[in-house]
Amino acid sequence: MNAEQVARGLGWFSIGLGAVELAAPGRLTRFLGVQDQPTLVRAYGLREVLAGVGILAQPSAVAFWVWSRVAGDVLDLGTLGMAEPENPNGRKRTANTLAALTAITVVDVLCARALSHPEPPSVKDRLLRRGNH
Repeated sequence: MNAEQVARGLGWFSIGLGAVELAAPGRLTRFLGVQDQPTLVRAYGLREVLAGVGILAQPSAVAFWVWSRVAGDVLDLGTLGMAEPENPNGRKRTANTLAALTAITVVDVLCARALSHPEPPSVKDRLLRRGNH
């Protein structure tokens, strides 16, 4: 799997997550075990949908859009890290969500870096291109 394929998957993931944040912010915050903040969650949902659409619709700017996911991840981590869990069960759910979000952030960063700094062509690729000229 290459970085472009991972980016496409992240684009679809963004659209799905953003749709949940837009459609059911209260259910999501209850699931996460934090206080209900529907306006903030919907704003984050809109950001997710825009990043996902950008990744899928603008292949020439895919690195930009994946980096925008990284920026959103940092915002999400900070917001969730500062959130007040509603109860002891909420504390565990919030901690689990922070762990998952950290893993997603790592994937986003690795993908964004790969898209921003593509590997140089291999010797084999360069020789093949020379033979076609």
